[in-house]
Amino acid sequence: MITRDLDAFLAVAGTAAPDFGPASARAAFLVAPDGFRLAEQSAQDNVYMADAAAFDASRASMQHRDLQRALSAVLPTVCFAGDPETPDALFPNNVFGTAAGRYVVGRMRHPVRQHEATRADIRGFFRDVLGYREVDLSSQQNPCELTGALVIDRARGLGFCGLSERCDEAGARLMHEAFGLRATLMFDLADGEYHTNVVLAVLAGRAAVICPDGFADAAVIEAVTRLYAPHAILCAQGEHAAFVGNCIALDPHKVWMSAAAGRALLPEHRQQLADAGFEVAVVELDAIEAAGGSLRCCIGEVF
Repeated sequence: MITRDLDAFLAVAGTAAPDFGPASARAAFLVAPDGFRLAEQSAQDNVYMADAAAFDASRASMQHRDLQRALSAVLPTVCFAGDPETPDALFPNNVFGTAAGRYVVGRMRHPVRQHEATRADIRGFFRDVLGYREVDLSSQQNPCELTGALVIDRARGLGFCGLSERCDEAGARLMHEAFGLRATLMFDLADGEYHTNVVLAVLAGRAAVICPDGFADAAVIEAVTRLYAPHAILCAQGEHAAFVGNCIALDPHKVWMSAAAGRALLPEHRQQLADAGFEVAVVELDAIEAAGGSLRCCIGEVF
């Protein structure tokens, strides 16, 4: 089921057992920030991006290596070379996603990002090394920027798809089918928001981090909060701006976010995460955040 109807979605989601699949990934993949610079096309609808003068390619590369090193301590983490012609490629989860036995290629809104989907090495890794079946959405006309637009509760097979210029209703339906989800809720993001995963994270199927200012309809916030209560964390404006919502659980006991997000995380919210069974781990990513994304955006998950 894919719907905008909150009651219909909650009727299914509220009874969905955590037996859909593993709650967290078995491996992760990154793409190096080679050619790191302002992507002018992406800046058209990403208010989080800094001015060109704020981009520091050397520092971004160093921090990206630190990220891979940190993640490799908890799960296998591979990094593909970047491409100077695709400066946004360090955010691969928008372009490539996985589900059991298959990988999905998304359709990006901006031409500079559409080129990322043609990478033969990444496709070959999933197809020939892992033996995954391909679901290619990149050549159709509807934008569907995968797990940027679609936040997935992998344990229960639930999707939360925020609509914007980066994903329309038709694209949401294509992703719902590609990932084989039980139920997906479609809703509008607030004006100025470009991706759902900046304002919402579902952590190992048992907690949610929600940035209320990122949603156009307060009723959606209430529905998600009810679904993950008592482990639903409602971020303050400062936490939202610092990318606290762009976090991820890569195992059942640890949530990862940038160091800036960790500094902005309120003590009561850190305690809520602890109550849900999560330790907070951080990596300094201020140079990368100049490009309008943070830690979760850098991580492609392998299920």
